[in-house]
Amino acid sequence: MFKGAAVLAVSCGVLAGCGDAMSENEEITANLIEAGYQADDIRVVDGNVYAGNDAHVTLEASREMISGTGSHEQYSTTNLVGTAVTKICVNPTAAFNSYTRLSQGLDLAIQNYNQRGLRITFQRGGTGCTANITANASSGTGGSAGFPSGGRPYGTINIGTGLNSYSVDVNEHVITHELGHCIGFRHSDYYNRAISCGGAASNEGTAGVGANLIPGTPSTATVGGSIMNACFRSTETGEWTSSDITALNYLY
Repeated sequence: MFKGAAVLAVSCGVLAGCGDAMSENEEITANLIEAGYQADDIRVVDGNVYAGNDAHVTLEASREMISGTGSHEQYSTTNLVGTAVTKICVNPTAAFNSYTRLSQGLDLAIQNYNQRGLRITFQRGGTGCTANITANASSGTGGSAGFPSGGRPYGTINIGTGLNSYSVDVNEHVITHELGHCIGFRHSDYYNRAISCGGAASNEGTAGVGANLIPGTPSTATVGGSIMNACFRSTETGEWTSSDITALNYLY
């Protein structure tokens, strides 16, 4: 993930990743724009964000402004994990295991999937698996992965060691996100990364793997609306949203 307009980090490119984090004021600004304020009506003065040039807006207040916008979209690649794959081993390297919060985040990410009662399950290492994913430690903050091929999940996730300075929940979020790419999830805001990352509008396109709207998930994305948003906030809980669960249940 890259730096965005709130406290977020991005996963990008054909190898989808999650990078740097947004600042609190960036998230407030993004929320205000989503709530209908024009960008030129928002100011940051002495570290505080003002809407309409004179109304101080806190992070909590900005989130309340958009709390009623509950429609979040989900997209998948054309190629998904086939029915021959039932148990996926996620195998962390020694370097990955040396970072406590990365390691804890992996356990919680695996738990996220296994609690959903899907036709595929994950386990940390071990035997009896029908597919494998290696969890590598990489530089930076965020992560990267890829998409399924030949009915099998992508075989590697790279998680930035800079995440070790974030909460375990943020690590859980990013690792869950990267595993999501491995089984075929696109970014929920792939068509406009500015939704979660800020900056100019940017469309990832089909990336050669398709971007198929998952039935039952509306066709809009919002800040914090999905684990599969291109950018993450420093306040992420690591838990699925309702639309994430709908998407998981439909695909698997």
